[in-house]
Amino acid sequence: MSRASQRREVLRATAAERGLDAVLVTNLLNVRYLTGFTGSNGALLLRVDGRDLFGTDGRYTTQAGVQVPDVELLVDRATVPALAREAVRRGSAGPPARRIGYESHDLTVDGLHGLERVLADAAAGGTVPELASVRRAVEAQRAIKDPDEIGSLRRACAVADQALAELAAEGALRPGRTELEVGRELDARMLALGAEAPSFETIVAAGANSAIPHHRPDQTELRSGDFLKLDFGATVEGYHSDMTRTLVLGQAADWQREVYAVVAESQAAGRAALAVGADVVAVDAAARDVIVAAGHGEHFTHGLGHGVGLEIHEAPGIGQQGAGTLAAGMAVTVEPGVYLPGHGGVRIEDTLIVTDDAPELLTLTSKELLVL
Repeated sequence: MSRASQRREVLRATAAERGLDAVLVTNLLNVRYLTGFTGSNGALLLRVDGRDLFGTDGRYTTQAGVQVPDVELLVDRATVPALAREAVRRGSAGPPARRIGYESHDLTVDGLHGLERVLADAAAGGTVPELASVRRAVEAQRAIKDPDEIGSLRRACAVADQALAELAAEGALRPGRTELEVGRELDARMLALGAEAPSFETIVAAGANSAIPHHRPDQTELRSGDFLKLDFGATVEGYHSDMTRTLVLGQAADWQREVYAVVAESQAAGRAALAVGADVVAVDAAARDVIVAAGHGEHFTHGLGHGVGLEIHEAPGIGQQGAGTLAAGMAVTVEPGVYLPGHGGVRIEDTLIVTDDAPELLTLTSKELLVL
């Protein structure tokens, strides 16, 4: 049984527990997770009786045959309505679905109304199937990574590690260059090392800009004595890495070393708190308390971390407003920061896997304060 088919069986069990006959999966990343399909138009009708249908349009017939060989194919440009009609009309291949789950976070209001009309028409005066939201059932599955996914994450993190190491060794992080130049070169290096794409818009923030948590790189020149904050990642096999390192160009001032030491201590406390069963709010507190004790509580303005996988931000969220506990196999970031407006800021971030023992660190670039 393939990984994708194993994942479908988990969702099938969830659907049965909720009293559903079928689930209509429309979120493309969830479709990829459950089938392996990477095209731009695809949906899955997963039936509790196992008679699944994968839908796409004529552009992807060949691709679907290769990537989704174990699910019956339905080719129709109007993919979702076509699958919905088949859910009602499957009399010859099995009983029609009476209760269909759908992804309410993905389907628009207009899309839902359209789906209701399609089901009513397909029922042709008979019993119209009930629609019931499955909310984020597939995302809940995706929060626990299997060995293949963890392997992809390791490779994505390795690409990012190597790209930064090569730029630093070649002297590319130096005064006089602009944030944009550094960001574009870092992106290009990750692509040359095998990334499909950067995980997100690379953040390069120099000097006072480093105090802006999600600064977009611009023509600001790197200067001696500045903090340089680099937040970036590589996408490999669809999976994202996420890492932040902050360094100093030239000689580091005492205040820079002090702030860096606080963030480093906080980040270490956050990593140490990653354990099976740990409450995500408590994990955030373990790191945040260090920063608060140092007098910088108001300068840590975001959550401690988030899940990472097929999306750069996915479940679980680790923060003061988070909910739930950690489980083995979750891939998460730990990224505390201290941001001093007008002066500069520090963030240190790793991607890790929660395990039954100590968390596995995937981003291996040193977290010692690097002065170039």
